[in-house]
Amino acid sequence: MARSMTSSSASDPSTRPTDPARTTLTLAITGASGSIFAVEMLRTLESDQRVGRVLLVVSPSALRVLAEETGASGRNSLVERLLGSEPGHASGKITLLAHEDIGAPIASGSYPVDAMVVLPCSMGTLAGIAHGMAGNLIERAADVCLKERRRLVLCVRETPFNLIHLRNMVAVTEAGATVFPLIPTFYNHPQSVDDMARNYVHRVLQHIGLPQPGAFAWGVPRAAEEPL
Repeated sequence: MARSMTSSSASDPSTRPTDPARTTLTLAITGASGSIFAVEMLRTLESDQRVGRVLLVVSPSALRVLAEETGASGRNSLVERLLGSEPGHASGKITLLAHEDIGAPIASGSYPVDAMVVLPCSMGTLAGIAHGMAGNLIERAADVCLKERRRLVLCVRETPFNLIHLRNMVAVTEAGATVFPLIPTFYNHPQSVDDMARNYVHRVLQHIGLPQPGAFAWGVPRAAEEPL
């Protein structure tokens, strides 16, 4: 069985005490296009003091897409490179788990996780979750969220959708997941791709109970959105 991979020399997350006052999240990155959104999510979670732990799973296909779209290639020091940290400055809250490790903590319902986000979510991963395949850690962790009635957000990325895609989205929705298509907004007048990614991430985090300071809210004056 593959062993968990960590972003630092810290002990395995299953051996660390859980702080009930802080949120524990699973973030999965799969092989669909849209890596910039995943990077923005990771950086936002890293800076959010309400988040105590992030269990990160990156599929082999996602590694290839990350290399193509962000220039971050390979697993070594992946978290540090995605966060833009200096070499050797590991995150204290983000733990990278092996995609093949179905014995990782998040593969069990006994491990306390508040929510899971798959960003971006490929159609292959969607299909595996919709049909309960649990053939890798991402599918198994999502299956655990469904059976434990925990928040599961699938940020699907594909176009156009075929009938199989649509039926799989219906299936996961009926099972309790939220399908949150990776569609940027324009009513907030984004000035860059980074703005689009940031607003999308803010909307996903608001959906799981982590509203972000300064997030755009329709009908709310900009001044009122800024933190005091």
